[in-house]
Amino acid sequence: MRLFVSIDLPDEFTADIETVQDEFADASGLSFTDPEQAHVTLKFLGDVNGGELPRVKNALRRAIEKAEVEPFEATYEGLGVFPDLGYIQVLWLGVGDGSEEMTALHEATEREVTRLGFDPEDHDFTPHVTLARMEHAGGKELVQENVEQLDPTVGTTEVPEIRLTESVLTDDGPEYSTVESFALE
Repeated sequence: MRLFVSIDLPDEFTADIETVQDEFADASGLSFTDPEQAHVTLKFLGDVNGGELPRVKNALRRAIEKAEVEPFEATYEGLGVFPDLGYIQVLWLGVGDGSEEMTALHEATEREVTRLGFDPEDHDFTPHVTLARMEHAGGKELVQENVEQLDPTVGTTEVPEIRLTESVLTDDGPEYSTVESFALE
């Protein structure tokens, strides 16, 4: 199973995410993510043997306990890119309120799953929702302009849980399904 740990955005944000993506529709080279599958990835685990699932689930329960994060409000707003505006690979929607809680959950998850042998992250964590990936730089200037000029707010919602999510790669892009949800305490 190809797994990651996520915070999923509510369905009612789908249209607003599409509206933000539409601002970049004329940018050649962008491959947009499915707004119906919008999420913040707390930790990408990769391929996991089914026999390891109980250990992963226990690690996530411990991470929630150690992070000491109760259900919280998160505001999805602002734009950014990875790694930088000079060389764009990912276009993303940011997190304002709630970013500290997401970072605490990421750090606790990172500690617990690396103890199981998963690879540690090789970059700093920035809570974000991927809007598009840049496959070639044809529309780079439009992306740069929009990131610098636009400041969208998609909305604020309560985050009551994190999810262990499976990603199945298909010809139409990845399809996500929840393996298990873990309530924040």
